[in-house]
Amino acid sequence: MPQDDLTEVSRAQKSAAPTSRKVPRIVVLGGGSVGLYSARRIRKRLGGREAAIVVVDPRPYMTYQPFLPEVAAGSIDGRHGVAPLRRAVKGVDLLQGMVTHIDHANRRVTIAPESGETYTIRYDHLVVGLGAVSRTLPIPGLAETAIGFKTVEEAVAVRNQVLNRIDVASSTWDPATRRRMLTFVFVGGGFAGVEAIGEVESMARAAVRYYPEIDASDLRFVLVEGSPRILPEVSAELGGYTLDQMRKRDMEIYLSTFLSSCVDGHIVLSNGQEFDADTVVWTAGVKANPVLKDSDLPLDKLGRVTTNSYLQVVDADGTVVPDAWAAGDCAAVPDLVTGGTCPPNAQHAIRQANRLGENLAKGLRSVGPTEYSHRNVGAVASLGMYQGVAQMFGRIKVRGWFAWVLHRTYHVMAMPTWNRKVRIMAGWTGALFLKREVVSLGSIHDPRAAFRAASQPPAPKPAEAAATSPDAPTLAADPKADDKA
Repeated sequence: MPQDDLTEVSRAQKSAAPTSRKVPRIVVLGGGSVGLYSARRIRKRLGGREAAIVVVDPRPYMTYQPFLPEVAAGSIDGRHGVAPLRRAVKGVDLLQGMVTHIDHANRRVTIAPESGETYTIRYDHLVVGLGAVSRTLPIPGLAETAIGFKTVEEAVAVRNQVLNRIDVASSTWDPATRRRMLTFVFVGGGFAGVEAIGEVESMARAAVRYYPEIDASDLRFVLVEGSPRILPEVSAELGGYTLDQMRKRDMEIYLSTFLSSCVDGHIVLSNGQEFDADTVVWTAGVKANPVLKDSDLPLDKLGRVTTNSYLQVVDADGTVVPDAWAAGDCAAVPDLVTGGTCPPNAQHAIRQANRLGENLAKGLRSVGPTEYSHRNVGAVASLGMYQGVAQMFGRIKVRGWFAWVLHRTYHVMAMPTWNRKVRIMAGWTGALFLKREVVSLGSIHDPRAAFRAASQPPAPKPAEAAATSPDAPTLAADPKADDKA
């Protein structure tokens, strides 16, 4: 497919020189929180005759990452933890593909679709909201063994893996094999890791009630954290409370400890501990989307796009890069309240996106922008069913059942579209009366496996196999030949 000749893909992909368009084209890279909310705000402020908006993302939906632990625990259906972009963002063009190169000097972005050749689109204004990806380390066996925890697909995979291991272990009599199957390792003690292990452990405890062959004490959950404490986003008091609660639930917590190796499921920790596990979940941090390195946008030492407090991209000297904006996990946005840069969380990303959309729309109408400033309203974390911690406005500390309610209330209200809010709350209400679903659907990760097996020709019978084997002895035609020999 020739570049800039993309009528068959979408009207948004027709590339023309900026001066030939009647309205400016705004290209939004990323369909996450920044992409969805900034595109919605721009469209709300500017009509179709004032700007054309294009959103580019490899997935057709936005993942609400704070709900991934509940998706992994089955408390939320995976489909309800995402917001379909075509339904959530009206009046924009959506291109499903991966951004591979950004050439802002020439106002061009190169996109690789899932199928077909790469192509280039032009733009007048650029919004960078590519988010972050898992930050991995060169640990032996990590890439081959571990499951990440950044996407809804990974969260569903974790759920199916845990339930499948319980299923298989219930019919396995070898003690060492059972211990391996029922050992679950989570690496990373931040919000993602603590919430993930808390929710999944709660689900696993509920599931084994239906397995008389497995006792709850057979389950082994291990959390590995490299720093001296967990949940650095909240006070040391709440972090200590969380640690105590997890240990009361017989979770093994290793602080100031690193994963050294996990080749073939053999876990080696920096403190000398060694054991086997079939399940390793990696939640140890994120990094800015690496595609930014293949661009001419200014980056900081962490690979994030540097911006000013108006969300405009700026170089090292603070000079504004014309027509470029950035926000979210892939941007180094100054924090006017506490100093430094804003932390990479959904609370800041959503508010930055709305401010970015407002400022971009103002700029097109020759109105001055407004600085982004937000005082953190607090942090909430779920530790499993009916357990949680919360720190509100930096002073108010809440724990237990009420914190768990605050966690669900805050995040369901932050979830985009009322369609998803209602579906999530309906699922929670149903679970109160009908209990959890504890069915593993691991086969969805390879749905054609059963069909491939059924399509294989039948294996030859043992006698036929022996007769056709090239190493099989030749039978003598004369029955007495053997005796003569």
